[in-house]
Amino acid sequence: MTTVHRPDLADLRRDAAACTRCELHAPATQTVFGEGPASAWLMLVGEQPGDREDVEGAPFVGPAGRVLDTALQRAGIDRDEVYVTNAVKHFRFERAGKRRIHKTPGVTHIRACRHWLDGELAAVRPSAMATLGAVAAKALLGSGFKITKERGRVLEWEGHQLVPTVHPSSILRGPPEAREEALSALVADLEVVARLRP
Repeated sequence: MTTVHRPDLADLRRDAAACTRCELHAPATQTVFGEGPASAWLMLVGEQPGDREDVEGAPFVGPAGRVLDTALQRAGIDRDEVYVTNAVKHFRFERAGKRRIHKTPGVTHIRACRHWLDGELAAVRPSAMATLGAVAAKALLGSGFKITKERGRVLEWEGHQLVPTVHPSSILRGPPEAREEALSALVADLEVVARLRP
């Protein structure tokens, strides 16, 4: 019987810190690797780190992270039992004066980073996954994937149960009067995820 090698998250994080697989490493402050227990039953995959994440070196610690924490709490999921990462590990941005404005990562960036995401999946072996936003969903499910049609549904992906939903930042970008409704919709999707807990 052959045993499948299970990568060590600490080793992956160390190796990813020196990643130069695409040009995004040059302007970024640092690699933002995933965080959470290696025993996590759930892996959340976002798009890429934002400005705050790039500075702090941790995923979902900025405004979108606070929205995610609220949604997880309302859905009955403890963030401490979740592994949180991004499809792309460096912040892609363009400058507007002193500000750094988010720029959507391209297919080449997603492909360059797939090595790290595959390593995280092999190390954590979550029983359930959720993608946050269209970029993350398309990174795993293909370019034809439509988040508006499939969000909140349990899909099978490479032996995992996967639920696609919106990125928490989309709630912040929407009109203020619609935020509570949008947050409730995200919570509903995460409640579907919560029911997948082993």
